[in-house]
Amino acid sequence: MDESTLKTLYASHCGSEPATIEELPSSGSNRRYFRLDGPAGPLVGVMGTILQENEAFLSFDRHFDEIGLPVPRVVAVAPDRMTYLQTDLGDTLLFHAIEKGRQTRVFSTEERDLLVKTIRRLPDFQFAGAKGLDFGKCFPAAEFDRRSIMWDLNYFKYCFLKATGIEFEEDRLEDDFNRMADVLMQSDSSTFMYRDFQSRNVMIKDSEPWFIDFQGGRRGPVYYDVASFLWQAKANFPDSLRHELILEYIDSARRYRQIDTAHFLHTLRHFVLFRTMQVLGAYGFRGYFEKKPHFMQSVPFAIANLRALLAEPFDEYPYLTDMLDRLVNMKQFTDEVAKRQLTVRVLSFAYKKGIPNDPTGNGGGYVFDCRAVNNPGKYEHYKQFTGLERPVIEFLENDGEIITFLDHCYSLVDASVERYIERGFTNLSVAFGCTGGQHRSVYCAQHLAEHLNKKYKVKVELVHREQDIEQTFSPK
Repeated sequence: MDESTLKTLYASHCGSEPATIEELPSSGSNRRYFRLDGPAGPLVGVMGTILQENEAFLSFDRHFDEIGLPVPRVVAVAPDRMTYLQTDLGDTLLFHAIEKGRQTRVFSTEERDLLVKTIRRLPDFQFAGAKGLDFGKCFPAAEFDRRSIMWDLNYFKYCFLKATGIEFEEDRLEDDFNRMADVLMQSDSSTFMYRDFQSRNVMIKDSEPWFIDFQGGRRGPVYYDVASFLWQAKANFPDSLRHELILEYIDSARRYRQIDTAHFLHTLRHFVLFRTMQVLGAYGFRGYFEKKPHFMQSVPFAIANLRALLAEPFDEYPYLTDMLDRLVNMKQFTDEVAKRQLTVRVLSFAYKKGIPNDPTGNGGGYVFDCRAVNNPGKYEHYKQFTGLERPVIEFLENDGEIITFLDHCYSLVDASVERYIERGFTNLSVAFGCTGGQHRSVYCAQHLAEHLNKKYKVKVELVHREQDIEQTFSPK
């Protein structure tokens, strides 16, 4: 099959051949897309490789278009039904429209609005779209059933797990796979499951989302699509934004069904785990076996999602949870995490010797002035001691000023640490200065470093500059 088929189809539909034909970037499938332009305007030509897959798209697209959902309209189909023309939605993928937010983990108002519009549209496909839809056209499976669940879990096992070289007991893993299938199958499956609902399959036209590539859809539970969209590896959504979008989805879906938020969140968590394993299987196959680097670049993001998910164990799948813990802590994945791990550099210094430079080059962070706190250095008895030693510690704490001062510092620094972790930042500097860099600043820096080490999984580098003391606290 070549481009001449598309030219003929365009000429038949428009009355003249296209003046130009340009192949568009491909996605994960073997389908090929072209933009054909001529006197009748631009259309997108699609060349499929599997007839049943084409038939699924054509059937779903016609149904969705007829009920008013924002999908491209198919305007011409070749006699062999392997090639067709559809309306041109432009070049802007939602994935690219939110690129700045994905890179910084700070999403602008415009980016958030697009995400809200998209997630609120999903229930229309799932509930309204399911009514009157010919599920007999689904390919390769008509519904999300036990067989398809086990296909995806074994896809993960053979295409990703085995490729990493991790050791596991196959029979115990299969037992937990079956337990997971039992849990997932408890969810209602009367709705349309988009299957690959993610930002690369949403086009933005006139500031509104339009939906493409739903040919893999089938009858299935709504949770799968929510998990696919919000935990898409490279979407890189912070947890706060995910939660906001889940609530938007629930509010929109309540137009069709009663939803208990707590139950929804509990069930969704299992689908997030399942979907994450499924996409790792896909990345393994496309990356390890087909040698496509684009997919391997997504693996660290998916592993990060998995690591965060495992912070709360899945008691239903004890062996699987243990094996996944070992997986995410393999050196090939922890090395990548270390590159993006937050390091907080905490310093004490003397103002008379200048504020410390930031060796990371970020030039940010906090500098707290401790000189308002009562100074033990005024008294001869304390001049031989530092803020690390008991006499000075007792003097400062008995006075009480420094406790209140540090509590305020903790609040500010904690808020920044949490946002830095969420946004994937790697360096934060916090410095405490006093007159001589011996008593008050040393006490404050030491206590903040210990506080952060206890509360957060971050690396803390402590430097008492004037005392020539350095200490590193590794994440617990």
